[in-house]
Amino acid sequence: MRPFDLGSRSGVSVVVKDCIDIAGEVTASGSAALRDRAPAERHAQVVQDLLESGAHLTGKAKMHELAYGMTGINAAFGTPINPRWPDRIPGGSSSGSAVAVAAGLCDVAIGTDTGGSVRQPAICCGIYGMKPTFGRISRAGCHPAESSLDCVGVFARSAAMLTRAMAAADPSFSPEPLTSAPRIVRIKADNLEPKVGESLIYGLMEGLPDAGYVTLPGMAEAFDAAMTLIGAETHAACHALLDDPRLGADIRARLAAAGTITEDAVAKAEEVRARFTAEVDDALSRADILITPALPTIPPTLAEADDPARVLDLTRFLRPFNLSGHPAIALPVTGDLPLGLQIIGRKGEDAQLCAVAEWMADTCPLFRKEELS
Repeated sequence: MRPFDLGSRSGVSVVVKDCIDIAGEVTASGSAALRDRAPAERHAQVVQDLLESGAHLTGKAKMHELAYGMTGINAAFGTPINPRWPDRIPGGSSSGSAVAVAAGLCDVAIGTDTGGSVRQPAICCGIYGMKPTFGRISRAGCHPAESSLDCVGVFARSAAMLTRAMAAADPSFSPEPLTSAPRIVRIKADNLEPKVGESLIYGLMEGLPDAGYVTLPGMAEAFDAAMTLIGAETHAACHALLDDPRLGADIRARLAAAGTITEDAVAKAEEVRARFTAEVDDALSRADILITPALPTIPPTLAEADDPARVLDLTRFLRPFNLSGHPAIALPVTGDLPLGLQIIGRKGEDAQLCAVAEWMADTCPLFRKEELS
C-alpha cells in the first residue's frame, strides 16, 4: 500500500485500488510499464464521492498487473501478504484492497471486479466483498476506461460495514431495511472440492428460508463468454504496452493471446450474455436471492499459484454474474481455510442485497464478524 492522507476523518477510512485515479497520484494499475506516467489531474468520480461522504483516504492498494489476473502476485510492485493465510494467494486482481481491510489498515477498501476481482480476494482474505449492479458506481477515472464487465466494488470486515461502504461510494445508494425473510434459491453446483462441498457450504443455510434449487444451464457457457470479452476488451485497452519491456512476462503472454480473439467470437459471447442474463432474471422472478459457493475450491498456496488449472476455476461461480451484470456479495465463513458463500440479487436492488447479507451474517454464527487481524 502507498500511504497518504486525504479527506475528512469524520467518515470511514478507505484504501483505493491502483487502477482508480486520485489527483496528484500516479495510476500505475500495478504495472511497471505505467509507473512513470503523469499523475492523475483529477479524482475518479468514486473517489470524489467518497471524499464528499466524509471518507478519509489513507492509501493506494497494490493489485495484479493491469487487473488481468486472479492470484494477486506482482513481481514489480510486490505481492500483498494474505493476513489470515500468509502461505496462500491474496486473490486478484484487487489483492491489496482485500489485504488492507483484512489486516485492519482501513475500515473499507475500493476495488474493481471484472471477473470476480473483488469477491474472490474477499474470500481469499476472509472478508466481505461486493460487486454492485453493473454501472451502479461510476467508472469515470477508472482504468481501463471502457469495459462491459467491470464494476467498482467494495470490501469490509462485516456485512454492516459493507453497506456503509456502498453508501460512501455511491451517492444514489440508500440502505433499506429487510421487512421479511427473503426467498433463497440455491444454484445447483457440481464438481466441488470436498472441503467446500454442499454438505458444508449449504449447511450454513440451516434455519434460513430455503426455496430449493435452480439450475442455470448457461453458467459454464457464460463463464467462457466472460473470458472472451475480458480478453478482447483488455487487449483493446492495453495492446500498446506489448512493446514495453517492463510489462510482466505472464501478462505479456496473456495479452498477446487475447489479440487472437475474433470479432465473431465476441459476437457469440454477446449472444451468450443475452441468454444467460435472461436465465438469471427468470430465476430471480421466482426468488429474491440466488446463492452459490463463493469458490469451488480452496484458494491455492503461493507455491501452487503458477498452475493455471488451480487458479482459473476459482471464479467459476463469480465471473458469470459479471457477464449478466447482477449485483453479488461474497460472505466469508469462519474456520481454518478460506471459504464462503455468494449471494446474487436483482439488478438495481443492491440495498436489499446488502440487507440480506447483514441478516445472514447475524442469523448464522459461522459467518465472520467485524474482526481485526
